[in-house]
Amino acid sequence: MLRRNVKHLIRNPTSVFNAVLMPIIIMLMFVYMFGGAFDVGVDYIDYATPGLILLAVCYGLGGTATAVNSDMTKGIINRFKAMDVSRGAVLTGHVVASVLTNMIAIAALVAVALLLGFDPTANVTDWLAVGGVALLLAIAAGWFTVALGLFAKSPETAGMAAVPLVMLPFFSSAIVPADKMGPGLRQFAEYQPFTPIIETIRGLLDSSPDITDAAIAVSWCVAIAIVGYLWARSSFMKRA
Repeated sequence: MLRRNVKHLIRNPTSVFNAVLMPIIIMLMFVYMFGGAFDVGVDYIDYATPGLILLAVCYGLGGTATAVNSDMTKGIINRFKAMDVSRGAVLTGHVVASVLTNMIAIAALVAVALLLGFDPTANVTDWLAVGGVALLLAIAAGWFTVALGLFAKSPETAGMAAVPLVMLPFFSSAIVPADKMGPGLRQFAEYQPFTPIIETIRGLLDSSPDITDAAIAVSWCVAIAIVGYLWARSSFMKRA
């Protein structure tokens, strides 16, 4: 199932563009076009990179949701049912392919950020922790996106269903600090799931992680993963 999904990704340039290249384009746009307008107390590339890592996870989710829904609506599941194939493998293959794509996108984004002057003070342990948080987020987002894809009625609506996940990081501390936002939006940014995840990554890259943010970030990731898994499994069993 994983090999099948990877082949589909490779043959779909739009998915590769959205997952890998689009976060880099967003980073270039904000650093060079808008970075000088934000007073964040540090070089803007150092501030923005942790939030853009999260964006790199979110930008490939639309393709995953569409692929899952296509499997359900184009009859391939009926063919799998006649074969000795675990039903769980169908969903897990989509999630693992999504996670691998996210890891490649994050690696590409960090490489470009380093070329642009990104200068983290993180040690090896901090980088491993950043990778762990990013991996946990990718797994959680992957299962939730698979659930959205199964819930949608058509591939087109499945792609649209993932749009809120792509937009949500822009209403967090990814681009500017939450305390610089207006009333209402500031509170939303402070308490939504992505902000503690971003602040955890930002603290690790700065060698000053906050234990409270880290605990909240891990809790959100685990909760989203559990909800997404149970929802996806339930929807799959009903539709398959």
